[in-house]
Amino acid sequence: MSPPSAGSDLLKLQATVIDCRRCPRLVAYRQRVAQEKVRRHREEAYWGKPLPGFGDPAATVLIVGLAPAAHGGNRTGRMFTGDRSGDFLFRALHAAGFANQAESSHRDDGLRLKDCYITAAVRCAPPANRPTLAEFRACRPYLVEEIRLLCRLRVVIALGRVGFDAFLKAWVEAGRTLPSKRPRFAHAAEAQLPGGVTLLASYHPSQRNTQTGLLTSAMFARVFERAKRHTGRGVAGR
Repeated sequence: MSPPSAGSDLLKLQATVIDCRRCPRLVAYRQRVAQEKVRRHREEAYWGKPLPGFGDPAATVLIVGLAPAAHGGNRTGRMFTGDRSGDFLFRALHAAGFANQAESSHRDDGLRLKDCYITAAVRCAPPANRPTLAEFRACRPYLVEEIRLLCRLRVVIALGRVGFDAFLKAWVEAGRTLPSKRPRFAHAAEAQLPGGVTLLASYHPSQRNTQTGLLTSAMFARVFERAKRHTGRGVAGR
């Protein structure tokens, strides 16, 4: 079991993230997008704020993405919710038993994660989906704190090379160590981190990657099946 304070500390961290205004460029962009909207969502109220991580505070699996989508998470108020990347991700999570449903359209749609926590390297939607190095650095303390609070972690799934590199930096800043041979990104790459944590890499489920076939549903599903095995959930009788 996770310490009794883990859940409450994560809630405090989530509230801190939502109030963050560290990066002027990102603040201006996320708010402008929320005001201007796009035609297909013109009647909706956009979230327009930073997005906290969410999921099971006792999770053994952590998923690290890049940043919210301008008209996905920045609109709905929850990571990977309301866009094609999220559709792909939550179908895989549901099939592997980490989510109670395969769809995620808005933050009050009843989605619940089991044994899994989702976060990102940057918490605000960035212009052209490209945070600056300074913005990565400004946001990293939130990921560092999540790593410290999620004390039951056994598997980390990093989505995309940028999410992979951002996680490694946060891992070290959280006081953890890396193997002597630094892990390198490739789809389905696996590395054992000191402390009994397995790092799995996957191509990001972006619309470009999934529509071109660079990442298929079968490829993605295999990553989550491996995660289950590493947590013991994929073993018969557990």
